[in-house]
Amino acid sequence: MESKKTTQETKSKPKAKKHQSTLDELGSQVEKFAVKTAESIKKVIDKTMASRNTVLTIRVNEDSDKKLRMLVDAGLFKSRSESAAFLIHEGIKSQEPLFTKISSQLLKIEKIQTELKDIISQEMEEVETQSKEVKTPSKKTTKKS
Repeated sequence: MESKKTTQETKSKPKAKKHQSTLDELGSQVEKFAVKTAESIKKVIDKTMASRNTVLTIRVNEDSDKKLRMLVDAGLFKSRSESAAFLIHEGIKSQEPLFTKISSQLLKIEKIQTELKDIISQEMEEVETQSKEVKTPSKKTTKKS
């Protein structure tokens, strides 16, 4: 009986080693993936932060503030300001179709505004011309007797 037990232990040890080896390999792959993901996130964050050149003062609610602090506490950003800038950038990027539509409509509005300015300018010129005509007395020739 002891020889059976020893034989089973001998057979199970290679299986255990094989399982451990597979787990170690899986763990290594997960670690590599996590590092690559972190590097990718850092590149996106660095790119976003590099192009910041406008200062905004904003107010946020408590929940938003907590979320911004979480990003700082996790070490992803140095400040809440950086966190907010990143989230704004990503939000705008994700809503690109909306901004494309808005941009198209703004171009139409600008065209209409230009047309209105032209109409007003023409009207003003006509009023000025009429005003000059009224102010300039016509030359009447009077006969002396």
